[in-house]
Amino acid sequence: MAYVLGFFAADGYITINKRGGHFWCINISDKKLLMEIRNKIESNHKIGIRHDKKGKYTTYRLQIGSIGMCDDLRKLGFQPNKTKSLAIPNIPDKHLSHFTRGYFDGDGHVWSGKINKERKTPHIIIQSVFTSCSNEFLNKLKERLLYFGINKGRISKGKGNYYRLVYSVTNSLKLYNFMYNDLALRSLYLDRKKKVFERYIKMRPWCSLV
Repeated sequence: MAYVLGFFAADGYITINKRGGHFWCINISDKKLLMEIRNKIESNHKIGIRHDKKGKYTTYRLQIGSIGMCDDLRKLGFQPNKTKSLAIPNIPDKHLSHFTRGYFDGDGHVWSGKINKERKTPHIIIQSVFTSCSNEFLNKLKERLLYFGINKGRISKGKGNYYRLVYSVTNSLKLYNFMYNDLALRSLYLDRKKKVFERYIKMRPWCSLV
């Protein structure tokens, strides 16, 4: 459930309708992952489909009405307008890797490629990034990850109304080990992001020793 909570922190929201109904929702473009999240929370709620006006972009939404669940989320620090006020809930250390992976799958990015291409031997690097409109959230996440030896994270202001927490090669690999080494049989993760790390490690075998 820590993964689901992390993903909700990135791509979820609480809403209250005109009749006073309380709903928590996740709206994403990856239907397969949303179905896996639904199964994880043992829900049979219908997954809705939304298209943009031009019909080029499709998203999927899981919406669950429950005052009790919404109240629990509020107690953890998730408010209806959580964009700028987002704070990391008090996740026990043993579950933090799953929460981090959930948030990374929602609002994280990993990139691998060549730099200094004009040189005879270009460097192949990997970089991982967390984004949030809450600077406080990223600072707290950075602090929690530091406890597990993932350091040298750099927070910067993006061009829009958001912040980025960036890790370069060595600590991206530490982050990989932290997020994926303790996967249980039914653990949730976005395969395409995990594979970026693994392709890099395969190209640079020594990286697995980090």
